[in-house]
Amino acid sequence: MAKNTRNEEDVADYVPKRRSDTIAGTASAEGRATSVDIPGVIPELQAIVDRYNELVAEAYALLESAVGDLSVLKSVMPVARVRLIHISQIQANDYNPNAVAATEMKLLHTSISEDGYTQPVVSIYDPEAKKYIIVDGFHRYTTMRRYQDIADSTSGYLPVVVLEKDIADRIASTVRHNRARGKHSVQGMGSLVFQMLDAGEDDATICNKLGLEAEELARLKHITGFSKLFKDVPYSKTVYTKTQAEARAEYARSHPGEPIPEGL
Repeated sequence: MAKNTRNEEDVADYVPKRRSDTIAGTASAEGRATSVDIPGVIPELQAIVDRYNELVAEAYALLESAVGDLSVLKSVMPVARVRLIHISQIQANDYNPNAVAATEMKLLHTSISEDGYTQPVVSIYDPEAKKYIIVDGFHRYTTMRRYQDIADSTSGYLPVVVLEKDIADRIASTVRHNRARGKHSVQGMGSLVFQMLDAGEDDATICNKLGLEAEELARLKHITGFSKLFKDVPYSKTVYTKTQAEARAEYARSHPGEPIPEGL
C-alpha cells in the first residue's frame, strides 16, 4: 500500500491561526457558546499530526502484508486506519436524511466531553473541493462546531475514516450507515431517492445502492411526488430511468388510449 500522503494544501494555506465560527439559534438554551472559536492549524502541531497519520498508514500496511499465505486483513477495514484531520478541511454534506433531536445533541456533547471521541467521522475525499465530505458522523462534527470545550479538547482535529470510493458514491454510503443504525427520516430518504432518479439512476440501481425493497422505493416515490410526474404511464414492473419515464408519459398524453411502444 502506498504511504499515506496528505491531500490538503500546505499548512500555511489552511486557515488563520484562529477562526471565529458563529452559531445561530438556540445556543444559550442548549448551554453552549453562541460563538465557537475553532483553534486554527498551527504548523508545529500539524507536523506531529502528519507523523501520526503516517505511522497509522504504515501500521495498516503491516496488517495488509502477507506472511506466506496468511494476512490479518482479507478485505478493506477503514476503521483500522483512523486519521486526524483538522475540521477546517472537513465539509458537511447537503443530503443527510438522519435527523437528531436537540436533546440527543446535548447528550452527544456530554458523551464526547466525558469520554472523548470514541467513533470517527466517516468521509470521502473530494479532490475538486479539496475537502473531506462527511458520509457519516455529521453530528459528531457539529458538536465540535457548537461547543468550545470540544473544539479546544482536540485542537480542532477530528478522528476521520476515509473511504476509498468515488465522491459520487457518498450518498449511498451515507444512507447505508444511517439505515444500519435504524436512523433515517422518511423525508430525507425521499429527497435522496428523488435526486438519484433525477440524475438518471434506475429503480434497480437505487434499491441496490440504498438497500431498499421495491415496495419501499414505491412509497418514497409517492411521498416525494415523483410518481405523480408520470401518472399517465400505465403501471409496469419494467424498470425505467427518469428520461425514459418522461418520454413514455409524454407519449401517453399525446396518444391517449394507445399502447406505448416497447422501445420507448
